[in-house]
Amino acid sequence: MSLPRQLRDESDFEQLAEDVAVSAHIADVEERRGFSVYYTFVIEVKTKGGSKYIIYRRYSEFFTLHTKLEENYGPEKEVAPYICSLPPFPGKIYVGNKKDIAEGRIPLLNTYMKGLLNFPVWLLLDEDLRIFFYQTTFDSESVPRALRRLRPPTRKIKKNSQHISEMERPRAEALFDFKGNAAQELNFKSGELVYLLSRVNREWLEGSVADRVGIFPQSFVRIIKDLPEEKFPVSWLRCYFHDYDRCHIRDISLEEDVKNLPTYKELLELIRTQFPGNDVALNIKDADGDLIRLLDNNDIELLYTRGKRKTYKENFFSWELHITHSEDLDAYSNGAEEYSHTA
Repeated sequence: MSLPRQLRDESDFEQLAEDVAVSAHIADVEERRGFSVYYTFVIEVKTKGGSKYIIYRRYSEFFTLHTKLEENYGPEKEVAPYICSLPPFPGKIYVGNKKDIAEGRIPLLNTYMKGLLNFPVWLLLDEDLRIFFYQTTFDSESVPRALRRLRPPTRKIKKNSQHISEMERPRAEALFDFKGNAAQELNFKSGELVYLLSRVNREWLEGSVADRVGIFPQSFVRIIKDLPEEKFPVSWLRCYFHDYDRCHIRDISLEEDVKNLPTYKELLELIRTQFPGNDVALNIKDADGDLIRLLDNNDIELLYTRGKRKTYKENFFSWELHITHSEDLDAYSNGAEEYSHTA
């Protein structure tokens, strides 16, 4: 028996709250397009009380958690008994296909999470650890696009759904017999009417036949009345591209919170994908109408403060970005950092 497990068995584990996370594993990875293309891990978390839910975390969030835990409980702290040797954490990889890197991290991160959640109770109660495994509103409202390593959970029929007219209820006709391989999958026969409850992902639906509820592949049914279209939150970034003879305005859609600020590298990568074939540079416009070149992460804070618009629409970033050709000498090339000291 491992030392962490021994310590946990000898602790007051049974006194933990029911909502404390005790196990977790990665069900899938999903591509997201924010300021740059990145991959997020779809994680199923199980609590001490037996409930399960899905959370979405990036590698950078794992890295931040590990750094905080090392600072608080690493051997350097020398504050017994609250010190421990944390599980090995997969290091950063700077070269390679992003998807392949994310896929390769799955077994390593699963081992890492298992190690963390087998540690003594005092670590399970750590604030940073609990926040990491807490299901946020964003987590609960997000629908996984695919779940290759995990069958999604099902639910009971809502009582008030029985009072909706059959003509109004989303429904489908079974084209083939379907016999599920797991308890949460819905069995039906060809020709049966299946009432639709939710869209699990692109390939799977949740529905009911008589008093039975479960999930099933969409390819096995013909949709008669579809579920309402789900609207996902979209943010917009307004950009001004100063071409040689004119200025183009472009609104770029992003899956990012409008309160977030990108890194310089993320923002430059995003703009390069939006204006392919151009050697572009990032700028802000000052109060006098002059363009100030952004050069690195030190300038991003200035982008927020100096590039902020007085009025902006809902779901738009409050700052605006000006794009020029890199050789355009109309922009000050000495960097925004120097400008910030003189402005």
